[in-house]
Amino acid sequence: MTRGLVVVTGASGYIGSHIVANLLSKGRNVRGTVRDITDSERTSHLSNLPIGKNGSLEIVEMDLLDENSVNMAISGCKDVIHTAAAVIIKSKNPQKDIVDPSVIGTRNVLLAIEKNGEVENFIHTSSTAAIRPKTWEDGIVLTTETFAEDATLDTNPYGLAKYSAEMMVRRWHKKNLKSGPRMLTIHPCMVFGPPMSKRHLHGSLTILMMLIKRKLPILLPMQISIVDVRDVAEVHVKALSMGENGGRYLVVAGEMMWNEMAKLLKKEFPKRRWATKVLPYRLAYLVAALHPKVTLQWAKTHLKNKLYWDSKPAAKDFQISWRNPATTILETVPEIIENEWDK
Repeated sequence: MTRGLVVVTGASGYIGSHIVANLLSKGRNVRGTVRDITDSERTSHLSNLPIGKNGSLEIVEMDLLDENSVNMAISGCKDVIHTAAAVIIKSKNPQKDIVDPSVIGTRNVLLAIEKNGEVENFIHTSSTAAIRPKTWEDGIVLTTETFAEDATLDTNPYGLAKYSAEMMVRRWHKKNLKSGPRMLTIHPCMVFGPPMSKRHLHGSLTILMMLIKRKLPILLPMQISIVDVRDVAEVHVKALSMGENGGRYLVVAGEMMWNEMAKLLKKEFPKRRWATKVLPYRLAYLVAALHPKVTLQWAKTHLKNKLYWDSKPAAKDFQISWRNPATTILETVPEIIENEWDK
């Protein structure tokens, strides 16, 4: 049986680029959508990807908020992997900048799939932000049975965007269960791993870039959940033929404290300066109280309480072994240094 065209929305993004690379290595026919096809930072790394036997790559421009543009991008495809969204945590206009791209954009993708009528698999990239509640007890292990129902535009616009988009997808899937495509949602945590473009240094990699650029002389006592971008890509591609229809999958490899990451990098790159000392909790709370973009409630929850995720179902259903977080971090930094993206 001939495998059909796979559309990857947000193909120039960090996760999207690795999904495209994974598909091409397997000889798939890929159409990647980008916001601006004239922007070489969005397209050059994609154009240089190796392509397996019988594979192909087409890069098209798509405006996620324009129905006609989305319809044209998805026309004629058999599979859709939807990664395109705004990876922004805070904004002066969170509705426009954070929520609308996820919610309206996802709605347009769903409408385009309906209009296409031939899509067999729809894989939606969500986030742990669609699962994580506003507060949690220390040491809790969250599963896919939890939803970020308490996310609001004021306190957690990114969580609201991810939760709202996923709920829309799930309502749509339930309505089209008999006649529509298979649907799975993938929920990564903080994603690290080799970046393909300087554009990829935003989002999850901001945490790592703060260490590399030594933007802080002392670190917050913060635990970070980590997964390798290559594993995230592999799960998305495997989801086209594996996993449960309607499945909700957490994709998390493990956790490290922020200063543990710094100490690991200091050992591997001893000639560079690294901040490894940690603020005591009480001082960290004080810093949070004085910081214009951080709330005391956020500090009390994120700095004191540890949070864990149950990603065993994804490992089982997609037959994958997660890369060790330490290995992932060490394999992220050389690309950044060699390209002088840290300057």
